[in-house]
Amino acid sequence: MKRGRWLVFLFVSPAVILVGVLMYYPMIGTVIDSLYATSFIDPTPKFVGLSIYREILTSTDFGEVVRNSCIWTAGVVLLQNVVGFAFALLLNQRLPGRALMRSLVLLPWVLPGVVAAILWRFMFDPQLGLINSFLIRLHLSGQGIPWLAQTSTALLAAIVAAVWKGFPFSTVVYLAGLQHVDAEQIEAAIIDGAGRLRRLFDVVLPAMRELIALNVILTTILTFNYFDMIWVLTRGGPENATNIFPTRIFELAFGEFRFGEGATYGVFSILVLTLLLALYAAIRRGAERKSAGA
Repeated sequence: MKRGRWLVFLFVSPAVILVGVLMYYPMIGTVIDSLYATSFIDPTPKFVGLSIYREILTSTDFGEVVRNSCIWTAGVVLLQNVVGFAFALLLNQRLPGRALMRSLVLLPWVLPGVVAAILWRFMFDPQLGLINSFLIRLHLSGQGIPWLAQTSTALLAAIVAAVWKGFPFSTVVYLAGLQHVDAEQIEAAIIDGAGRLRRLFDVVLPAMRELIALNVILTTILTFNYFDMIWVLTRGGPENATNIFPTRIFELAFGEFRFGEGATYGVFSILVLTLLLALYAAIRRGAERKSAGA
């Protein structure tokens, strides 16, 4: 028995060491860096303790980043899951060309994030963009709207682009879940005279409750930590209107060489992601216990 345990430890240890080097070592280094101050003029780290935390927590920039991150994450996650579920319901029907439609819907997802962001940057262009051209032709706007250059529309535009990029992921997840909904329950609901909406809310959604919860948490983690789209579209502007945690970290650490402040924002980001991961793990364990009990 002891020999077997040592063998298990021997085979598992390389993976554990690799995870520790690639994940936990940088996290610990981020916490340590947050205790030191640097600047572009004086890059030599100086120990300042928790003073950077106090400065950031009392600054207006931190409040803006938290607000933008909440709006960004909530908006993208909500719309991505709703749109993804709607497409999953559509693609679950017996339609002509369904296989081709299932392939095409994955196109935004497989595009690299930077490529998708550049594409949407051209679409939002006030002079040549497809969106403004469409609105002008429909007489919904008299002139091109600078979507990415004004504070009132920049974050909304970034959310729309991110939803387009990410909804196929939710579509695939929900389409797989729909395949496992009990067909007998749906047939019984049809016999009872239940319409489409009633079957959706009384049969389909309850059967997919755990899957929906897991996907919402997972997309929240991915969206909160999503950097490419906003950085390419707006670089956190205009006037910090789209600055979220990843863009603010990059701006401070690699744009202004204020590694201590960037690391401090990184620590706050790690705390949020850790809570979300714990919630994801708890929901998944509950779903696995329910499946095992069934």
